[in-house]
Amino acid sequence: MYPFTYTKAADMREALNAGWRGGRYIAGGTTLVDLMRETVERPGSLVDISTLPLREVTVTERGGLRIGALVRMAEAAAHPKVRVLYPVISEALELSASAQLRNMATIGGNIMQRTRCTYFRDVTAACNKREPGSGCAALRGYNRSHAILGTSDHCVATHPSDVAVAFAALEATVHLLGPDGERRVAFADFLLQPGSTPNREQALRKGELITTVEIPAHARPLKSGYLKVRDRQSYEFALTSAAVALHIRGGVIREAKVAAGGVGTVPWRLPAVEGHLIGERPSDRLWAEAAEHAADGAHPLTHNGFKPELLKRTVERQLRTVGGIK
Repeated sequence: MYPFTYTKAADMREALNAGWRGGRYIAGGTTLVDLMRETVERPGSLVDISTLPLREVTVTERGGLRIGALVRMAEAAAHPKVRVLYPVISEALELSASAQLRNMATIGGNIMQRTRCTYFRDVTAACNKREPGSGCAALRGYNRSHAILGTSDHCVATHPSDVAVAFAALEATVHLLGPDGERRVAFADFLLQPGSTPNREQALRKGELITTVEIPAHARPLKSGYLKVRDRQSYEFALTSAAVALHIRGGVIREAKVAAGGVGTVPWRLPAVEGHLIGERPSDRLWAEAAEHAADGAHPLTHNGFKPELLKRTVERQLRTVGGIK
C-alpha cells in the first residue's frame, strides 16, 4: 500500500474543502480500502466523512423517499418506510454482499463502487478503466461475467451494484453538494457508460459528494421486487438481475418500471419491455412477450453468449412474480 494522509472531516465545509484539494472521500471503506490494498487505487489523501449528518431516511411530502448517502445498507434495507413503499430497494440491498459488509457499507458508497472485473483489479492486465489507453484485456480474455449492453471497444465491465438497479428502475435522483453549491442529477445520467473514457464513471465534479438519493413518488398501488441470478446464493455478484415496479389499477398496467443488472456497463433500464406492458392486462402471455425485448441491442462476447437468454428469463420470471401471475 502506498503512503497517504488521513483527515476526519468535522463538518460539511471541511469535507468539501478537502475534497476540492484532491482528497478522496471515504465512509464505510468496504470498496476503496480493498482497491488501495491491491494498489488499483493510490489516493494521496483520504477524507473520512462518516460523521457528517447524512444518515436519515425520510418520506417526502408527495410520498417519495430520501435516503441519506451515509445510511448503511443494512439500515436502509430494514427501514420500515423503505420496506413498505419500495420493497424492491430492500430486496436489492439484502441480496448484496454479506451481512457484515452491509453493516458497514453506505448507500452513497454502494452506487459509487467500482467494477469487479478481474482485469481491472489485476494491475498487470491491460485496463482502460484503470489506465486509460492501455487496452481492454476482457475483450479477448475470459469475459463470462462481463456486459452485453452499453459496451464499447474500450470497456465491457459491468457495474456491480444491486441497489443501483432498483434506483434506475424507480427513476431516482442523486443530490450532490460541492464547492459551487447543490445540484441534482437524474440517476440515469449519474453513472456513465464507458464510451471512449471508461475511467470516468460518474457525473461528479471536482470536490462534490453525494448527500441524498431521492426516489420520486410513484402512483399507488405499486408492487415492486428484485430478482438476482448468480452462481451461488451467498456473497456473489449478479450474472443478471431484474428490478420491477408495476402500477396496476382496474386490472390494467398503468405504469411499468423495469431495469436490469449484471448485463450492462451501468444499471440498464428496459424501455422496450416497459412499453410492451403499458395499457395491457397482466397475463402469462404478456410477461413472455414483454421479456423478449429485454436483450434488445445486446452484444455478447466469446464467453457470455448465454446472457441474453438468461436476461429474458429473469425479467419474465420477475414480471410474473410482481404482477401476481406465476
